[in-house]
Order: sequence, then structure tokens, then C-alpha cells
Amino acid sequence: MTASPIDPVKLDKLAEVAIKVGLQLQPGQDLVLTAPMAALPLVRRIVEHAYKAGAGIVQPIFADEEITLARYKYAANESFDRAPGWLYEGMAKAFSGNAARLAISGDNPMMLAGQDADKVSRANRATSMAYKPALEKITGFDINWNIVSYPNASWAKLVFPDDPEEVAVKKLADAIFAASRVDVEDPIGAWKAHNAKLKERWTWLNGNNFSALHYTGPGTDLTIGLADEHRWKGGASEAKNGITCNPNIPTEEVFTTPHARRVEGYVRSTKPLSHNGTLIENIEVRFEAGRIVSAKATKGEAVLNKVMDTDEGARRIGEVALVPHSSPISKSGVLFYNTLYDENAASHIALGQCYADCFVNGTKMSGDEIAARGGNKSLIHIDWMIGSDKIDIDGITQDGQTVPVMRKGEWA
Repeated sequence: MTASPIDPVKLDKLAEVAIKVGLQLQPGQDLVLTAPMAALPLVRRIVEHAYKAGAGIVQPIFADEEITLARYKYAANESFDRAPGWLYEGMAKAFSGNAARLAISGDNPMMLAGQDADKVSRANRATSMAYKPALEKITGFDINWNIVSYPNASWAKLVFPDDPEEVAVKKLADAIFAASRVDVEDPIGAWKAHNAKLKERWTWLNGNNFSALHYTGPGTDLTIGLADEHRWKGGASEAKNGITCNPNIPTEEVFTTPHARRVEGYVRSTKPLSHNGTLIENIEVRFEAGRIVSAKATKGEAVLNKVMDTDEGARRIGEVALVPHSSPISKSGVLFYNTLYDENAASHIALGQCYADCFVNGTKMSGDEIAARGGNKSLIHIDWMIGSDKIDIDGITQDGQTVPVMRKGEWA
């Protein structure tokens, strides 16, 4: 048996950061954990750190690439309009009982690339609908939750196609460890400093209380109105259950809720979007009154249009995020084909569902109150990148003044 190319010390640090920084798991708190089967070495370490932190019950739920593909090869056609609602109902019940949520990403992003696009779309829709009661506990920030990643071999070979598998896995592992700030002596201290820097940014943005952001650059002249009573966030945040967590590891963004009906102009993507096995490249869209009225892409256009037909809110945006071009993930030059990483390389927007906690007192508001302030509602939430070193962003104040926010992709 050959030794793994993944550094075991850094893998253990990642597990510790997931529990102590990502979740800040509390004594007696249960944990629902989902992961690809390939990520078992990380799952075992996370479970260990969770119980050391006093976890109640840690329950892993595994997925497997070959099992997923078997469905597309052999399942009856009607199978793709169904999802295991009982599983997601159980997860929602766990979250209602204050269980924490941890997801390990690491599946091959192109796993479903060769499958019937209609079946993929139907299966995603069925899953989105079944998962909704559990997902609402996450997007509503009822509980502490976190996502980290594991360098699965099939994902590594996609990112580093010219390297032998073992070399590709080592390179992807090292890139994940660097982005997750666990390649330093004191990762927990590094996260504390990073969260403080992100807080400075969002405190400044909240102080300015801009009514809109104006983006200009190649193929882009876009005005994004910001929701009424919006608030900027980033890094560590307090969930409704009173626990401060870092939902995304890594993270380089500060983000808020745009006004779903006040987006005007056109924008071009600056990085490919990897979505359910399809790489969507060179997206160009035009917004009128907040809605995408035309969309094209040089690759994956049919998939993009299917996504936007999911529901009424899928052609509107639910998140706007600012990331400097000089972020560590951008500097790495690696295209991860994984939104968790690629969104932290550039400023981005997300089609679909907004986050309730990006409003002042948003976690106490009803869905109707959030909608009245401009928050979007949808079954989807898909981030895609629109920032680069050629994009300028201005904040428009409530009285129409212009304040530089970013110049050539850097904080102004």
C-alpha cells in the first residue's frame, strides 16, 4: 500500500479548523455531515475533532460517484422526477433541533458531463424541492454550518490534467490547504486575523449604505441596486442559534443582498462556471428591471437557459459579493471547477435565492417582509464570476453621489 500524497498533518489541521473555526461546534451539539466516499480520511479526522469538542452525535451521510452514475445508466425514466424526501425531512428535523451542518465537497465537477441533460435537470429540480425544508434552515442561518473540501482524485485530474494522478492529488491538496489557511503554524490565529480584515471591509460598506453598485469594464456596464435595509457580511457570522461560525472555508468575499427588481444593464462573466458537469463559458446577460431578458454563452448555453427556467426567481440575483483580484485563490492561477474556490478568486453575483441574514434584523423577518425589501426567492443559488483586474466598481450613495469602491479589481 503506497503512502497517500496528501499531507496528513495539514489534513488534520483542516479537520480541526472545520470544527473550531468553521462550525465552532458546541458541547452536546449534534452534527450532520455529508461527504463523497473518497473523502473518508478527512471525515474520520473531522469526527474525531467533533467528539473531542464535545459533540453529541455525529452522523455522516456518504455519496459515491459510481453509485450516482449507475442511476443515470440504469434507472427508470420516472426516477429522475423523484428525490429521497424522507432523508431531507430528517435533516430538516435535525436542524430544527439545533444540529450543526457540515458539507465536504470533492466530487468530480464533471461527473455528469456525459449524461442526459434533461435527466440531470429534472433530478436537480426534484432534489432542490425535497431539500428545501432543510436548505431554508441554512439560508435562513438558523444554525451554524460550514463547507470544506477534500482533494478527490477525479477532481484533481480535472484541475491538473497533464500530471500523473498522485502528483495531481498532491497539487490540489496543497492548493486546498493554502486557500483554507491550514498550511501555516497557527491556522486558528490566521483565521482570526483574516476575519478581522473582512470585518473592516464590510463595516466600511455598511457605513456608506450605498443604494447601488455600478460596474464598468470589458463587456460590462451594470448597475445593481441594493436591497432596502441590506447589510454587508463576510467571514465569521453569528447564526440565529447564537453560535458564530465561518460558513465557507475558504472565503475571501464580503457580500450582501441586491434588490431583485433594481438591476439594469449588461455584464460578461470573467471565469467559467462549472455547473453539474457542464462548463459554462463566456456568459453574457442583459438585465431589465432586475430580470435577465437575454443570455448567451459560448459553451453550455442550453444548460444556462435550463437553469434560468427553474422558477420565477432564477432569472434574478440573490447575492452580490466583492473579492479583490489579488485574493490568494486568484493569485494561485488555478481554476478549481468548484464554486467554493472559484468564487473567491473574483467578485461575483448569484442567480436565485437571497440570504435572510443580509438584512438588518433579517433573521427575524418573514419571507414576505424580505421580498418587500427586494430579497429574491428561488430554488437555486448559483454564483458566477464577473470581477477581474479590468473591472471598476463605484458605490452610489442614497443622494446619488459616486464613491470609488474598487479600481482594476482592487479595493479603492
